[in-house]
Amino acid sequence: MELEVIVPICLIVFVVGIAIGFFIRKMISEAKIGSAKKEAESIIEEAKKTVENEKREMLLQAKEEIHKNRVELEREIKERRNEMQRLERRVLQKEEGLDKKSEALEQKEETLSKKTKEAQEAKEKFEESLKQQQLELEKIAGMTAEEAKQMLIKNIEHEVKLETALMIKNMEQNAKEDANKKAKSIIATAIQKCAADQVAEHTVSVVSLPNDEMKGRIIGREGRNIKTLETLTGIDLIIDDTPEAVILSGFDPVRREVARIALEKLILDGRIHPTRIEEMVEKAQAEVEETMREAGEEACYSVNVHNLHPDLVRLLGKLKYRTSYGQNVLIHSIEVAHIAGLMASELGVDVDMAKRAGLLHDIGKAIDQEMEGSHVQIGVDLLKKYKECPEILNAVEAHHEDVEPESITAILIQAADSISAARPGARKETLEAYIKRIEKLEEITNSFKGVDRSFAIQAGREVRIIVNPEDISDAEMTLLARDIAKKIESDVSYPGQIKVNIVRETRAIDYAK
Repeated sequence: MELEVIVPICLIVFVVGIAIGFFIRKMISEAKIGSAKKEAESIIEEAKKTVENEKREMLLQAKEEIHKNRVELEREIKERRNEMQRLERRVLQKEEGLDKKSEALEQKEETLSKKTKEAQEAKEKFEESLKQQQLELEKIAGMTAEEAKQMLIKNIEHEVKLETALMIKNMEQNAKEDANKKAKSIIATAIQKCAADQVAEHTVSVVSLPNDEMKGRIIGREGRNIKTLETLTGIDLIIDDTPEAVILSGFDPVRREVARIALEKLILDGRIHPTRIEEMVEKAQAEVEETMREAGEEACYSVNVHNLHPDLVRLLGKLKYRTSYGQNVLIHSIEVAHIAGLMASELGVDVDMAKRAGLLHDIGKAIDQEMEGSHVQIGVDLLKKYKECPEILNAVEAHHEDVEPESITAILIQAADSISAARPGARKETLEAYIKRIEKLEEITNSFKGVDRSFAIQAGREVRIIVNPEDISDAEMTLLARDIAKKIESDVSYPGQIKVNIVRETRAIDYAK
């Protein structure tokens, strides 16, 4: 019973406690809320006061700024107004000056107009007087003024023509005399400063032997060695009673030089047989090629000509073994370059251009035996190929007057070429004619089908022809020899007789490996 009473009492106490707690918490919350409201109202009030203060400060600053700008603007307006007043005063002053000038000009115009009118009246009076005088003169002279004018003009023109003709004649005479004196002086100076040696060209070379027994070794068994050497070089070897010497005969200096070098190498080596001969001939040809290149470089250096194409330098060197009317062409070209350069220096024109043209003017002679055409045209084509300038091309083309010279350089080359050729002993017509006949013989023989190589030897008394064994048989050799002989008889003039010697050789070559 007691338990049942205690439990409800406890529950009632618990509920009352909760209610009292809730009430107390509510009162506390309300108290806090009230305090927060008061604090918020205080903050808002403080903020309003701050905003009001800042607003008043900003208004004061704005008013001060406006006042300051207004003062500045008023000052600027005042300055501009003063400037405008100053400009207006200047404009007024200028207008006054212009008015004064305008008045002065009007006065001058009036004065000028009066003077012009007076001058016009005076001119009319003068013209009228002149007409009357002219009519009186026409009556007295019996001709019109136009007729008199034409007569006077004709007389004056005739007198002027006579005086002009006399003046031109005198000037031409003086110019010719001065030009001749100057030209003679220039040429004489050039010739005196350039004194090149002239080389006599021969058609034989002599090779010394260590002893006469060497002659037999050179001939070889059944003459096979000498035949091989003659066949490979196109040079005739003359082995006679001359002690310790062999004579090489041939009109082509290059071939003769190759044969001489090859024979000297064979003599030094001591081994003389066909295979060794072929090897030495090849070496000699290479050595001659190198000699030609060095000769070309030396020629360029001697006349101070640079930047030539290597092929042109080699062809220049080849001129060392080329003659024209007995005159060495390389020496002739160097001499022409020196003479042209000296004359160009005297005349004040391009010395380097003159020397270059002089050195190259006969370059076509290096290959004119291998190609159709004159050495002039061949030379021009060569120089075009290697991009030489038009002035050089014209100088080369005009040096034998095939075309008109277009520059002073071309005229200098013509003169220098004539001076070099005209030196005493420089040229021999007979040797040139002989060489042309030899070249004609080889040209005729090479024109036949099946001919591999041909050589004119024995001073042109024999033509040795190497034929291809595949194209020409033994039976056909006789017919070919007769045809060549008939062709030579009809196309070439020569003393005595010419032997046509055809060689047909078959070789079989193999290698042991």
